[in-house]
Amino acid sequence: MKNISLLNSAAAHWAAMEQFRSRRERAKRYCYGRQWDDIVEVDGRKMSEEEYIRSQGNIPLKNNLIRRLVRSVLGVFRNQYTYPSAGDLHLDPEAAEDAALYNRMVLNADFNRSAELHARTMEEFLISGLAVHRKSTSPLTLLQIPDRAAGSLRSDYVSPESFFVDSAARDFRGWDIRIIGQIHELDFASVCAAFVRNEEDLQRLREIYLISSDYSPAEIHPSAGGFGDFNSTSLRNFLSPSTPGMLRVIEVWTRTSLPRYRVHNRLTGEIFKIEAADKSFYESRAGLSFSMIMDDVWHYHYLSPGGDILATGLSPIPGGGHPYVWKGYPFIDGEIHSFVSDVIDQQRHTNRLITLYDWVLRSTAKGVLLFPESALPEGVEIDDISDQWSRFNGVILFRPKAGVALPQQITGNASNVGITDLLNIQLRMFEDVSGVSSALEGKLSSGSVSGTLYDRQTRQAMIALLDILESYNSFIRESALLDLRLLTTTKTPTRKRC
Repeated sequence: MKNISLLNSAAAHWAAMEQFRSRRERAKRYCYGRQWDDIVEVDGRKMSEEEYIRSQGNIPLKNNLIRRLVRSVLGVFRNQYTYPSAGDLHLDPEAAEDAALYNRMVLNADFNRSAELHARTMEEFLISGLAVHRKSTSPLTLLQIPDRAAGSLRSDYVSPESFFVDSAARDFRGWDIRIIGQIHELDFASVCAAFVRNEEDLQRLREIYLISSDYSPAEIHPSAGGFGDFNSTSLRNFLSPSTPGMLRVIEVWTRTSLPRYRVHNRLTGEIFKIEAADKSFYESRAGLSFSMIMDDVWHYHYLSPGGDILATGLSPIPGGGHPYVWKGYPFIDGEIHSFVSDVIDQQRHTNRLITLYDWVLRSTAKGVLLFPESALPEGVEIDDISDQWSRFNGVILFRPKAGVALPQQITGNASNVGITDLLNIQLRMFEDVSGVSSALEGKLSSGSVSGTLYDRQTRQAMIALLDILESYNSFIRESALLDLRLLTTTKTPTRKRC
């Protein structure tokens, strides 16, 4: 059985995030040092800025100030990070049951290495402006998890590269979305572990993914990119895997409306909801009144790239819902603008000034060569002379001619064109635009600053970062609240295999 319309809908929402993914990739490059990779067009030819600068005989220099800013904010976050308290989660620490549940949540947070998980997700939040986690536990997920995680709730970071959400969403709390999901890349063994329960399931998966019966799941294909290097396998195609030997599984959660009945027991005052198909069962009871409602419910769907339904069913989450916690910043009118993107222009200008300063110094030291035209040896082009002259150890071989002036080198002092002043202005603008002041980075404005004054300057510097830090703290709290729902009740999922 196939669901092509749902697959196309998921692909459309993923494609709607293409510009966001491009901005994220650019911000990530600037954060981690590849700052001359923007494409420029020169004489009809497209090339990176680094290639263009090198073609002019210059060296593209950079001073990665963005990385310093990100590390400073991450340091502030780590210094302040704490797991939400019992009161934040509406639990009474004096009640034995609530205290036991909260202790279980703290242990589960330790199992997930939440401090490191949130630090890295915070770094993603600063770079792209989007943080996404996915919750999974044995009855909730259809994807295989380690045996040691059995009975525990697992929180996983989801890369925005593989994530998609309702493109019409405008509520910065995420309450108005009707579709959400991600792209999984798995080997055939993992796909089988998730969806195979009998021989028929295995045969069907082989037919869907065109897997031969002699396929060896032990064969591991390397990624196209180097380990630990810049990722060159970005997900630019919704259906085709980016890594050889891997298979795509598209996970989609959709919210729909179903007719149900709200039942009021006039004898006891109890109010509850029932399925439309169960109304006839309750109608024979006395004291019950019925009112029809359209109730929002979430369904999960696991699809192959061909639209085959691998599994589908009602949400197994207590109270309904989806397993994702996500936060876009600032998400005004559905727009995402990251912390790093705000300072890219200042970084570019700084790099240009440094490169220009280096070029001026090298040009001043070398000077200019006046080469008489009549002194040009036979069989030698002026380009050859220029090439040798540009080398720091270049040698120009020629035979002097009587009455012809020798080549002459002219040097002069570098003119003060204000590069140093402009560079200082850019460094100050980095602080103004980012909100990360020298006090926050541990720098003293003078050696005579008292500890009290420095502490006050640091607290005042925190005000500029308070909004983005509190925004991420709300993400942490939403994540903990979903943990609370999942750890409180275990519900057997309603699953239909097709």
